[in-house]
Amino acid sequence: MAGESTFDVVSKVDKQEVANALNQSQKEIAQRYDFKGVGAEIDFSGEKILMKANSEDRVLAVLDVFQSKLIKRGISLKSLDQGEPYPSGKEFRLECSIKEGIAQDIAKKINKIIRDEAPKSVKSQIQGDELRVTSKSRDDLQETMNILKKFEEADLQFVNFRS
Repeated sequence: MAGESTFDVVSKVDKQEVANALNQSQKEIAQRYDFKGVGAEIDFSGEKILMKANSEDRVLAVLDVFQSKLIKRGISLKSLDQGEPYPSGKEFRLECSIKEGIAQDIAKKINKIIRDEAPKSVKSQIQGDELRVTSKSRDDLQETMNILKKFEEADLQFVNFRS
């Protein structure tokens, strides 16, 4: 083979699918009998998704509805960064956000996995919120992809596969 083969490891979420999941959750919450009269709502609040209800159990039920809609739309729950329910006046609130990009500490862990477990010809380098992985052998790159698919801490995608 003449040159180096590369691919990028990224963590991206389709914002439109998140908005669709949120809209479906709003419709289901408005229609379900067990959410009547408990002040249950879910909405965007800037970059965060805000859930409200009159009890901690109800706000967790709203979160459950939202999570099920995300899964149906093919969005990994690893991308959902959820907080803890907290009281606010007479209601309970829960804030979530969608994680985009690979954080520095997670990128370093991925780098370490590649150094320790991937074939020796494979090199990786952090570039902002993504990683570039290079090797002379495409087979080694594919083996590296299979190793990274088992990574639990982030929802990873592999893009820009070039040879």
